[in-house]
Amino acid sequence: MRKIRTPAKSRPVRKAPKRRKSGAASKSAPRRQKSMPAPDLAGVRPPPPGKGKRGEQGHLAYLLRQAQAATRLTLERRLADLGVTPPQFAVLTMLRAYPGLSGADLARVALLTPQTVGVIMRNLERDGAIRKTPHPVHGRVLQWTLTRRGNALLDQCRRPVQALERRLVAGLGGKAQATVRRWLSKIAADLQQDR
Repeated sequence: MRKIRTPAKSRPVRKAPKRRKSGAASKSAPRRQKSMPAPDLAGVRPPPPGKGKRGEQGHLAYLLRQAQAATRLTLERRLADLGVTPPQFAVLTMLRAYPGLSGADLARVALLTPQTVGVIMRNLERDGAIRKTPHPVHGRVLQWTLTRRGNALLDQCRRPVQALERRLVAGLGGKAQATVRRWLSKIAADLQQDR
C-alpha cells in the first residue's frame, strides 16, 4: 500500500528586523536624488587631434598611440585597393628585409602575435606570395621567403606607403627626420630591455 503524503505544515514567515541608522547619521543624511548630468557639460566634445591634451599638452605615450592609430587607418585605406592589410604589408616587408625568418621570428619583428602571423602566412602562401623551406639544421623549423609574386605585390604596396611617409615627414628637414627616426628607434630599444 502506498503512503499518501500530506503537505508539511507551513511555518510563519518572519520578517527581518529593520536596520536602524545611528542617531546622528539618520537625521543629517540627505536623501539621494536621481543624478542628472550637469547642464554645463551637455554637448561637450573632445578637441580634435592636435589640440589640448590631444596636442602638445598631451601625454607622450598617448600622442604616440594617437599618431600610430591615424597612420594605421590611413595605411589600411591606401592598401585596401591592393587587397593587402597593414599586417600583411609588415610581413612582406620584413621577409624582404630578412629572408628566411621563421614564423616566430617574423611575429616578433612584425610586432604581431604568432597566431596572426600564422593566418597571414597561410593566406600569403595560398596566394603564391611566399614560400616555405625547412631549416637546413633544424628540420622542424620552417623558413619563409618572398616569391617573385610576393616581391611584385610588395613593390605595388610601396607606392602608397611611400606617399604616406612623404606626408608624415612634410615640413621636416633631413636632419629632423633622422632625429625623429633615431628617437623612435631608441624608445623601442630602451623599452625592449624592460621586458
